[in-house]
Amino acid sequence: MSSGYEQLVAEITREVIARLGDKLTSLPSAGKSFGGESGVFSTVDEAVKAAGAAQPKVAALGLEDRSKLCGIIRRLCHDNAGEWGRIELEETKLGRLDHKITKLKNVRLTVGAEAMSSEAKTDAAGLCLIEHAPWGVIGMVLPATHSVPTMATNAINILAAGNTAVFSPHPAGAKVAQLALKAFNREIEREFGISNALTTTTEATLQSAGEIFVHPGVALLCVTGGPAVVKAAAKSGKRVIAAGPGNPPVVVDETADFDAAAKAIIAGASFDNNLLCIGEKEIFVVASVADAFIAAMRRAGAVQLDAIAIDRLTKAAFKFDEPATGCGAHVKKEFVGKDVAVLAQAAGVQVPAGTDLLFGETKEDHPFVTEEQMMPFVPVIRVPDVDYAIAASVKAERGYGHTAIIHTRNVDTATKMARAMNTTLFVHNGPCFASLNTPSYLSHSIATPTGEGVTTPLTFTRERRYVIGGGALRVL
Repeated sequence: MSSGYEQLVAEITREVIARLGDKLTSLPSAGKSFGGESGVFSTVDEAVKAAGAAQPKVAALGLEDRSKLCGIIRRLCHDNAGEWGRIELEETKLGRLDHKITKLKNVRLTVGAEAMSSEAKTDAAGLCLIEHAPWGVIGMVLPATHSVPTMATNAINILAAGNTAVFSPHPAGAKVAQLALKAFNREIEREFGISNALTTTTEATLQSAGEIFVHPGVALLCVTGGPAVVKAAAKSGKRVIAAGPGNPPVVVDETADFDAAAKAIIAGASFDNNLLCIGEKEIFVVASVADAFIAAMRRAGAVQLDAIAIDRLTKAAFKFDEPATGCGAHVKKEFVGKDVAVLAQAAGVQVPAGTDLLFGETKEDHPFVTEEQMMPFVPVIRVPDVDYAIAASVKAERGYGHTAIIHTRNVDTATKMARAMNTTLFVHNGPCFASLNTPSYLSHSIATPTGEGVTTPLTFTRERRYVIGGGALRVL
């Protein structure tokens, strides 16, 4: 490798370490428990070259065969949901087993080769055919929160488009990612004779991620993670499809069905212990109906914490740059994705077994409101009216442009909030995950910073215009 290449890799690695601190570097390495076969290689260069050799073979497949490739991944995720979900939970120690199994089974909702299409335009001068062509080898960064589901939905998207991929898993979820990737590759090779359509390295490190970012054999990057990794990828000079953070607000107005709203919020905010970037993170409720809504939350099974318990939980779950002022709050990673019982213990309360969600009243500048906290506690904030609620939601969402939710019977109010939020996903009278369920489609890479939205096979294509005839100069 050239000294310039090595220098850029080192710079990107330093950038991620400097911005993430111990959030990544203190996590255990994936080790070398899986050998260098079925898509797992000892170096990034080997992994990229292997994926590069496979890519023309995938691109040469017709859409019917690409659809079968997608079907392999859907089927394996469904059939292995219990085992892979258990392994992922044991490795990452994030979330809930029942919901990890659900996420794997729901890979079936990912759109595949059926999304691919061509467009033809004709006139007297000739024919123009617009096709969606593959990029080549896609470099993909996976989060710890949804390691195999993200890899699976990404794999379906890129294979349907005729690409191959080299994956950089988060160190905390690398072993299960390798396990699933090898299963995908073995079945693809058995059915189509194509090896290494999906590749990765034996060790998941910041160094390997940096090498993927700048490797000349990687045509495009898709990064699912926090701002630091997105920023580091952007330094590569390649096009980046970035799935960034979210802090989704919920508005409940005076016209809402409070029991339905409470059930939807609990279902969404408790899913996988609120690890979803689309998950309900804070609730703004119109003050005149706040008591009725809070009563509905309790009826639906959520447990309300009082101010003293919330203060205990806040001090346990956050660290502060300026403790005296309460500014600069950062979530402690040991609370991310943990069960309600862990939070309740920190809050000094006892809750019934099987409780899915804690909630309690806070001010709108509370750390649980301003930070993407990813744990099964949701703050409730009383506001004077729905216009104030919408404005507060815009502020709490922090311009991520990710997800927002409203519970109202007033369509005009919902439309007003949707336009004010300008988020990629907007849900009216439903749980957060309705945005990725039928009649919509699923992907675990929701590209909000770079604007592609919920990724599909078309996200990973280049437009190719094929023109026949039309040589006569048209005077405009």
